[in-house]
Amino acid sequence: MEQKEQNNNSLKKFYILWSTQSLSQLGSAITAFALTLWLYEETGSALSTAALRICTYAPYVVMSIFAGAITDKFDKKRTMLVCDLLAALSTITVFILYKADMLSVWHLYLINAISGLMNTVQQPASEVAYTMIIPKEYYQKTSGLQSLSRSLVTIGNPLIASAVYGFAGLDAAIAIDLFTFAVAYAALALFIRIPEIISKGEKEGSILKLAKEGLVYLKKNPMILYVILFMSGVNFVASAFDAVLPAFIIPHPAGGNQILGIVSSCSGVAMIIGSLIVTKMPKPKDRVRVIYLSMLFSLATENFLLAFSKTPVLWCIGQLLGWVFVPVMAANQNVIMRNNIPARLQGRVYACRNTLQFFTIPIGLFFGGIMVDDVCEPFMSKHGNAFELFFGSGKGSGAALMLFILGVIGTVMCLVFGNILKKYNYSE
Repeated sequence: MEQKEQNNNSLKKFYILWSTQSLSQLGSAITAFALTLWLYEETGSALSTAALRICTYAPYVVMSIFAGAITDKFDKKRTMLVCDLLAALSTITVFILYKADMLSVWHLYLINAISGLMNTVQQPASEVAYTMIIPKEYYQKTSGLQSLSRSLVTIGNPLIASAVYGFAGLDAAIAIDLFTFAVAYAALALFIRIPEIISKGEKEGSILKLAKEGLVYLKKNPMILYVILFMSGVNFVASAFDAVLPAFIIPHPAGGNQILGIVSSCSGVAMIIGSLIVTKMPKPKDRVRVIYLSMLFSLATENFLLAFSKTPVLWCIGQLLGWVFVPVMAANQNVIMRNNIPARLQGRVYACRNTLQFFTIPIGLFFGGIMVDDVCEPFMSKHGNAFELFFGSGKGSGAALMLFILGVIGTVMCLVFGNILKKYNYSE
């Protein structure tokens, strides 16, 4: 009876933290999408809008390993509060510059890099915090709920951002972001207690020593390492897709900003369906195989369908197919890591995961943007008549060609990694 009460109290903490942090994530996503629209209007370049996200993810590559060591060395709650506050100050800076009519492209790149650095430290601290307050038997269910909230953010942010940006401007989107931050910050500061479970002498270790321990752990656990490397390949293709999508939909005769918002939201609808599947599905016999097969289905359907289609309905269907199994993949990866990695090591191992798994995101964004601007669009402008039946004509046809290329890359990559992952089997 006492154990049941403890579990209920822990779940109550999870629900408070999860719901308020998700609300804050929605606010941040609204600002990010609104800034993408503003920047594309200013520049008309796929690479310039991709660079905005590159600046956000670059700190993962440079600082994640050390951020994880900081997470394990210091109090999780204070780390999260400090990082959230500094990220909010960056958003306030954007607001002030915009209202003073001084906002420039380079301002956004710099501020996004600062916000990305804060998220680099905050994210592993948040992962460990969830591990500490969630009872082990609820890992899969709560992972499904986290995927559900991410899905709702994915659905809501492009629609809300497009509407708010269109009717009230960028400053209104930023105001929503700051309000949601305030709610999440107050909830974490006043209502959440995160226990620390650090071994004796752990805090005395240097940042470099603690960071090295995360790498050593992954080297000794090849199953987790190979899953992370596989996901780095998936992230390369997915981030390149993110760079290409605005350049494909916005200039298309059947597209535009509003259609981009609707199509982007469909990935969130798909993830809601996938999240509900995760919360109800039984434990898989082989979680590694589930991760591999779900990503093979995603990458082998979405890119090809969008590349060859010319109507918003089919674009939406492509998004649904491409994202429906993403929560299934994410939940199984989370369960594998939480069950296998000791809590005292999770911050630094999750941070190493961030470096290895996410370093391909800025590369993919740059690759997708430059391929559209400097390779595919010029190619279609010269040779478009030969490929018009497949990819259309005019601005945006090069982006369609790039989507086809990404479909080929993603499918081949999944088949190669699938052969490697076959020798690993995980079920608990």
